[in-house]
Parts: sequence; structure tokens; C-alpha cells
Amino acid sequence: MKETIINKATSLFLSLGFKSVTMDDIANDLGMSKKTIYTYFDNKTCLVEAITSYLFKKITDGIKDIKTKSLDPITELHDIKIFLMNSLKGEKTSPYHQLQKYYPSIHKELTKKKFDFVLESTKKSLEKGVRQGIFREKINIELISRLYFNGIIGIRNPEIFPTELFNPGILMESYSEYHLRAIVTKEGLKKLEKFLSKYR
Repeated sequence: MKETIINKATSLFLSLGFKSVTMDDIANDLGMSKKTIYTYFDNKTCLVEAITSYLFKKITDGIKDIKTKSLDPITELHDIKIFLMNSLKGEKTSPYHQLQKYYPSIHKELTKKKFDFVLESTKKSLEKGVRQGIFREKINIELISRLYFNGIIGIRNPEIFPTELFNPGILMESYSEYHLRAIVTKEGLKKLEKFLSKYR
């Protein structure tokens, strides 16, 4: 039952936002009483915390799986982008920034976990690309990893990239290409161009 509540609440929060969805909304959608939800979660904040932990694990596990199977960092980045778009397909209201506004302590903890994961993951991808000769040998891996994290957080800020001007999927794709073009070798550029022509 707890998992059912988390799954339904996750879908509602991603579609309508953390602020808009009430415990009554979740109970009505599930066809149960609000009292039943409170059996598992003391309040909405506890539910939001459970959902962010659930989403973080689901997404990081998926990314780890992609990285284990990927042949090169260019393909890997594309596969991760597709996975993220599918995982957050109901996201229409910039929930990450709503989380920051209405649940700052949860947002702060989530951002720290995301930073640690993305930094380590990006470093490994960059090192792999350098070994394969598709990323430039003398890139500053620590700097680029942090720039990349800052970028993927930044492009989800609706005040800078409003959805009426920027499609989230195209925006993520454009940022990935921007990131890769800055660090590829000549061989890496050939691979990137070939890859992009295949998916455009």
C-alpha cells in the first residue's frame, strides 16, 4: 500500500506540482480515505520526502545501469537523456523549483545528493572519453564536471528557460551537444556528428 501511495503521489506531483496537490487529491485519486495515507505518512512533508528519495534512487539506479552497458560517453549521454525524459515524462510544472520554494530543507538535501552523484558519474564518463580518444586529453575534468552539473540544474530553471519558449526535451538535447562539442577531439567530433545525424 505504501508503494502504491508513493507511485500515485509521484505522478500527481510531477504533473501538477508539489504546491497544488493536496493529501485529499491523492486520497481521491487512489479511492481511499486520507486517514489511510496518514497511516503511512505523518504529513505531506513526509510524503514529499519519501517521493524525492524514491525518484532519486530510481533515476540513479537507471543511470548506473546505462553507464555499465554503454560503449562510449557520447552514446551514454544520449541514452541517459532519453531515460530521464521517460522517467520524468509527467513533469510539467518545474517541480524541482517548487520543491526549492515550498520544501527548502528537502530541496537542499536532494541537491547535495544529486551533486555528489552527478559529479562522480560525469568524472568517470570524461575519463572514459579521454581513454578512448574521443575527449581531449588535457581537459580539466574537475572543472568540466562541475560546469556540467551547474548547466543541467540551470536549464530546468523556468525563470531562465520558460517552457513556452524552450521545449524541455530539445533543451536537454541542445545542452548535451553544447557540452560535448566543447570537449571532443577530431575523432570524437566525427563520432558525434555521425551520432547526431542518426537521431535528427
